[in-house]
Amino acid sequence: MEILRVENLCKTYGKDENKVKALDNVSFSVNKGEFVAIIGPSGSGKSTLLHILGGVDKPTSGKVYMDGKDVYAQDDEQLAIFRRRQVGLIYQFYNLIPVLNVTENITLPVLMDGRKVNKERLNELLVTLKLTGRENHLPNQLSGGQQQRVSIGRALMNAPAVVLADEPTGNLDSKNSHEIVDLLKLSNLKYDQTLIVITHDENIALQADRIIAIEDGKITRDEVIRR
Repeated sequence: MEILRVENLCKTYGKDENKVKALDNVSFSVNKGEFVAIIGPSGSGKSTLLHILGGVDKPTSGKVYMDGKDVYAQDDEQLAIFRRRQVGLIYQFYNLIPVLNVTENITLPVLMDGRKVNKERLNELLVTLKLTGRENHLPNQLSGGQQQRVSIGRALMNAPAVVLADEPTGNLDSKNSHEIVDLLKLSNLKYDQTLIVITHDENIALQADRIIAIEDGKITRDEVIRR
């Protein structure tokens, strides 16, 4: 079942001779529960695409449909709700709030949404992410790998339709990188999360169900690795 569809997506920056086309007529769809890796050289448009999928950056033209709904037909308030409820974003540099502890960082999207925290889901995530016993630790009391686990918990807490990860292992050593990829794959299987990961790491890409390659803002390859 289709969860995400992108139609003729374009994004340009600047004007006239300074005009840069970051995305050039990109179209694809993703099924629920699929694990997709997006690869390509620096400056190819990967991160721009991820930010548009996540409602963070608006396209110049084209459409993004999430669960059948036109994302950019929504007003700013609806778009903010979409970002909190429908997508989970994981970044390379964690983006944790330094004055909030592990539990507070993970539950922040729920609290910002004015909703009650699902304690059962929180506890399950803490166990799955191996963060039990560290619930009251601040980010600066955690290792890089632990901080990335917290950011994964924050992304999963609202049970979003799609989890978007931008180079989630780019700031970690190989041991922690393997652990983070294993956790993302576990969330993909355990929670049937649709997972879209931007990566330069070929080993991560080859673990996905499908690889989409982007170069100069265009899709150059879209290959199913496993079904």
